[in-house]
Amino acid sequence: MTQPSTITQRFLSKPGNLGVVAVGFNGGQCKLGVEAAPMALVEAGLLDQLRDDLGYTLDYDDTVHYYENQIPAEDPDHRGMKKPRAVSAVTEALSTQVYEKAKQGQMVLTLGGDHSIAIGSISGSAKATRERLGRELAVIWVDAHADINIPEMSPSGNIHGMPMAFLTRLAREEKKDIFGWLQDEHIVSTRKLVYIGLRDVDRGEKQILREHGIKAFSMHDIDRYGIGRVVEMALAHIGNDTPIHLSFDVDALDPQWAPSTGTPVRGGLTLREGDFICECVHETGNLVAMDLVEVNPSLESVGASETIRTGCSLVRSALGDTLL
Repeated sequence: MTQPSTITQRFLSKPGNLGVVAVGFNGGQCKLGVEAAPMALVEAGLLDQLRDDLGYTLDYDDTVHYYENQIPAEDPDHRGMKKPRAVSAVTEALSTQVYEKAKQGQMVLTLGGDHSIAIGSISGSAKATRERLGRELAVIWVDAHADINIPEMSPSGNIHGMPMAFLTRLAREEKKDIFGWLQDEHIVSTRKLVYIGLRDVDRGEKQILREHGIKAFSMHDIDRYGIGRVVEMALAHIGNDTPIHLSFDVDALDPQWAPSTGTPVRGGLTLREGDFICECVHETGNLVAMDLVEVNPSLESVGASETIRTGCSLVRSALGDTLL
């Protein structure tokens, strides 16, 4: 079998295999278009590049999952959350899909969709990591936003701003049809969560990060220390013996590089800094899963094709592509 990387993958028993789940879901926020991202990434040649250039054997069902059958006809707000039952049902189905692929010992790539899907991808990844390896899962969250709002604190009610609150159990919900399915085996410790690239953090989120001692590197830190030192510190915080799930929102990059996204914020990462983060995480040999989210191809007038190319570059870098 062709090995896709010279880096030894510490926590994968099938390092040459890549499970792919494509999630065309936009219910975690209000803008249409992000559901088209998985197909746009595939049509741009991403999976061909991973197979032909990087040597992965793909475990992919050739389907973009829109989960129409899981979305309820009626979905009133709950605790200020918009579309809570739809997001819960979709992420529960996604969690099972990711778990089934991850438990085989292969890397799993989830293509979104908005960032609410991370409730599904990370919970499935965490469950498989605990069962297969008996270890906690670390999460590196690369984003302009912290996405750790408690529902009642959220200014918008959009669940794509809440996934880490539910995944860390800082937000809890007992209703079975609204994230009540999340169990202890799905959960991420706040000690194993690191943010990179933050620059648009709600007031309540800042308080949560401080109160719980969550490691977070803003663009201020990147300006001060440089991206190389920030990534070193982020990886040191996690430790070198922990499987990593990398959840990458393209709005972590400056709109110059990824303009076609729902919530762009000026003053972000360059494309090279984004690729560098992914390259360094790959080089640890600890990466077990990745999400790429919030590409919105419908915003063609602001550079959809450029944003899609950026997304492809980030994924390739995380999966072993190198400049030399």
